[in-house]
Amino acid sequence: MIKLRARRYLSDSLNNNKFRINLEGATMFKVLDVKTSHRVEMIDITLKINSLLLESGIKGGACLLFVPHTTAGVTINENADPSVEADIIHKLNSLVPAHSGYTHAEGNSDSHIKSTVVGQSVNLIIDGGRIVLGTWQGIFFCEFDGPRNRKLYIKFIET
Repeated sequence: MIKLRARRYLSDSLNNNKFRINLEGATMFKVLDVKTSHRVEMIDITLKINSLLLESGIKGGACLLFVPHTTAGVTINENADPSVEADIIHKLNSLVPAHSGYTHAEGNSDSHIKSTVVGQSVNLIIDGGRIVLGTWQGIFFCEFDGPRNRKLYIKFIET
């Protein structure tokens, strides 16, 4: 299940005078709530990101994605063949097994390592009101310590 909250704002100060600038359509910050259902999984969020971009009205600029968790990540990879997701998960699990003599007391060290390998942020180009991706590319939220309720921060910046 995915839920959404949105904020539009830019606060700044100039010569010690506080002011608020309305950047309606120029920048947009959104929080995507992602409910995961497995300990390790990849969730294709490409359509959701494109839908949110369409709602923003931004035609050109950048889309910044950030996962504020130490045991989850975000990546771009092939979304045409689901076996690619399965292969990525299989290889990550074999490279970083769940139980391998780690010292972290919570028992999820493998999840922290997998998150570090995959990364917590992705920067994307917006052109013509669409996220620019390769032919077979999609955007994936990566869960490594689920199931959990997670967040993905999204910043659309119009140029």
